[in-house]
Amino acid sequence: MRRPRVKVGLETRKMWSGYLFISPWFVGFLAFLVYPLAMSLYMSFQSINNVSELRMTFVGWDNYTRAFLKDTQFVPFFVHAIRTSLIEIPLILSFSFFIASMLNQDVRGKLFFRGAFFLPVLIGSGFVMQQLLGLQADPMQAAMTQLAGGDGGGQIQAVGGLAIPDAVAAYLPPELAEALSDVLRTLTVAFWKTGIPILLFVAGLQGISDSLYESAKCDGATPWEMFWKITFPLMTPILLLNAIFTLVDSFTDLRNVMMIYIKYTAFSKIELGYASALGWIYFLFVFVLVVLVIAFTRKKVVYIGER
Repeated sequence: MRRPRVKVGLETRKMWSGYLFISPWFVGFLAFLVYPLAMSLYMSFQSINNVSELRMTFVGWDNYTRAFLKDTQFVPFFVHAIRTSLIEIPLILSFSFFIASMLNQDVRGKLFFRGAFFLPVLIGSGFVMQQLLGLQADPMQAAMTQLAGGDGGGQIQAVGGLAIPDAVAAYLPPELAEALSDVLRTLTVAFWKTGIPILLFVAGLQGISDSLYESAKCDGATPWEMFWKITFPLMTPILLLNAIFTLVDSFTDLRNVMMIYIKYTAFSKIELGYASALGWIYFLFVFVLVVLVIAFTRKKVVYIGER
């Protein structure tokens, strides 16, 4: 007796076709993201005895307690990374929003300036940033010098306009000259990272309907009032997106001393287990920070159609 043939509906066929198209991404997601994350979490509780054969010994929470109780470099690097990021993020967001507001105006040559500010995103590879900031060949030595308050080999070379001229630095106290150099280096990196935030801000500003401003003008609103009552509230979703993007980008930056220290621990000292633990501590901190940013700004973000 022949079994009746099961008919597959059109919606079911479309669903399986969709799964078939996303299957390469899904395989790559499992192979290159989920598996490395799971493996690094497993290794963070191990001590590597043989790197070539990857022989490991379970040590429990020893790698995590070592970071806070025994490692004299981890906490200073961690604090320095947080302080640097908290300085850069407001600079990047405020400068990006200001430039985007200028580029959104009807001015001559705005397409050129949009391309000019987005150009660093295209050429801003690790090698370019090393040449821009003149980083030392030994990143760990540069990080140690930077943590100690020195220039870390970070004298700006390519962007001479943001460096202190030697003739001026000679008449300044060493402490003041070093402080100004740190400020100029921070401004250089902050301006270099504004390409994507500016692009997102410009897209958000262009999405605001002109009828809102025309209605506000008819009611006698000033430009200052229109900014705080129309522009800024409607830009809060883009501002939140840029804040999260900039936060993650800053904490995973090439110059970030924590990223340098984790890489140095893993591939120079060959302590893969301890480096995995450091990476997970750092990852959890950034993840919690992102969650807190979203939680505290959730009620402040204005979405069109909800209010």
